Amino acid sequence: MDFNEPKDLSEYSKRIEYLAEITAKNSSIDPSLYSIYDVKRGLRENNGKGVLCGLTEISEVNAWRMIDGVKTPVDGSLRFRGVDVKDLVKNCVLEKRFGFEETVYLLLFGELPSQKELDDFIPFLRELCILPKNFLRDVILKKPCKDIMNMMSRCVLSLYAYDPNPDDTSRENVLRQSLQLIAQLPRLAIYSYRAYQYYATESGSLIIHKPREDYSFAQNILHMLRKNSQFTDLEARILDICLILHAEHGGGNNSTFTTHVVTSSGTDTYSSLVASLGSLKGPKHGGANLKVIEMFDNIKETLPDWSESTVRDYVRKILDKEAFDRTGLVYGMGHAVYTLSDPRAEILKSFAGKLAIEKGREEEFELYNTVAKVSTELIMENRNVVKAVSPNVDFYSGFVYQMLSLPKALYTPLFAISRIAGWSAHRMEEIVNGNKIIRPAYECVAPQKPYVPIAQR
Repeated sequence: MDFNEPKDLSEYSKRIEYLAEITAKNSSIDPSLYSIYDVKRGLRENNGKGVLCGLTEISEVNAWRMIDGVKTPVDGSLRFRGVDVKDLVKNCVLEKRFGFEETVYLLLFGELPSQKELDDFIPFLRELCILPKNFLRDVILKKPCKDIMNMMSRCVLSLYAYDPNPDDTSRENVLRQSLQLIAQLPRLAIYSYRAYQYYATESGSLIIHKPREDYSFAQNILHMLRKNSQFTDLEARILDICLILHAEHGGGNNSTFTTHVVTSSGTDTYSSLVASLGSLKGPKHGGANLKVIEMFDNIKETLPDWSESTVRDYVRKILDKEAFDRTGLVYGMGHAVYTLSDPRAEILKSFAGKLAIEKGREEEFELYNTVAKVSTELIMENRNVVKAVSPNVDFYSGFVYQMLSLPKALYTPLFAISRIAGWSAHRMEEIVNGNKIIRPAYECVAPQKPYVPIAQR
């Protein structure tokens, strides 16, 4: 049978369904065995704390403090190389400058740059964003794909072929590759989106804007994405803040841990980045804000008014699996690490409010705040939770992207454009410090079986 063109689709589907059932039957593990063997599922303790499996100097995520010998939940904090992310954002706002490039420097090199170091670094990054000759035509435009994350992965693997020294994992070469990919990723994402939109809609124009040398990362993203290249100063500065907040989040998050695992095998930088992109693409990781948007679309369509009592009743239905997608989840609420608050959500909430005023969407912003308030109360009242629950960064990021008129197809790619800074820093850290392949143990619980000759089966 031709894999691409089955002769009998119905018979082909039945065969796949039958084989899938066999696979599922023989892949199911008794859940009680995880307790018997004391397996930390998801590498997490029963109290939600991650299993310690490495050391890092790149960032610190903290939500607890020992007070009088008792582990006590506190307002969350996030530090990049020891620097509080709130201070990074605060000073960029006070000094009216863009901060993502400074954040990249801090994460990669471990120190805040001087003005001269930053002035030298920013144009250096801009020079590195140039794509190889004919790359746009031969790779991006030739076969567009609706999933931009997958398209970015294809582009990154294709860049391997253009690199004169792709497999060298020396510190100098990996740093060179990392800086190039950090600079190139916005173009790969936006050009991939533009190409697919042109071919999928079969109407309009294919507009490709080259980045401007006098623009920041955030400004260039809006410039390249919008047909008229127009944006307000507030729009660019809030997008810059989003990039800062998503740039790094500890070594244990799924995509960054993937970076460590894959890097420890000795593979090349392009393969490492594609592995991390694949992890981030998952809806349980980088795609979470899309579920928040879907949930709020449902709330806005369903509720006759957005008063607190009406919202409370509907959120209770969501938690009781009677509304929205019937999973019982209020998306954007709670976090694997944070307890009382997610510092990124707090920062983003304040700027979302300012953008809502500019966009005339104050009423929607208040709806978000109302859902956050009643969800926190209802979850704590009705669920057996081991820690406090608060909005995470995904709760507000999707709303901000909506107000920026960013297409949903680019929500997760924007996350990647930012997080590659953290991935690159962790890859360098693994190369400098790691001398062992990461290889945790799995206990095999399958019963032993004798081999049966094929004629006797």
